[in-house]
Amino acid sequence: MTEWVFLSSGARPVPRPVATPLVWAAAAVGALLLVALLNTLAGQERSALVLVVFSVLAALLGLCARFTAAPGTAVLCWLFLNGFAIPPAGTLTWVGTRDPLWLTCLFTAALVGTALGRLVNARAAYRRVGPGFGPMAAEAGGDDPRGP
Repeated sequence: MTEWVFLSSGARPVPRPVATPLVWAAAAVGALLLVALLNTLAGQERSALVLVVFSVLAALLGLCARFTAAPGTAVLCWLFLNGFAIPPAGTLTWVGTRDPLWLTCLFTAALVGTALGRLVNARAAYRRVGPGFGPMAAEAGGDDPRGP
């Protein structure tokens, strides 16, 4: 007689975050592509729009990254934002009122993305390990998805 068994009947661990250098490489490539796209479509005069787009990039990269990657991701995004997305293009500048705010926004976006990614992965792992499934469920009185 054939016994049917679910392939995912065991507990699966929480997915591991992507390595920090890989996240930073993706931040550099993504920021470069965003600068090219935004300079082509919107021009260099829309610094608020560019900051929002770069913050979204930092948050998306944070979804699969470690918390230790957040500062580097924010700095890389800021370097491309400051060096190429706003005038004067190709020159790094420091404006005392603007740049600390931009770095804070990018760092916060990266941290929020990382926290959200960790929370979603932990919640998914918790649901996979919940009672009522697996070989111990019949002994505990739960419903066994394999049937009687």
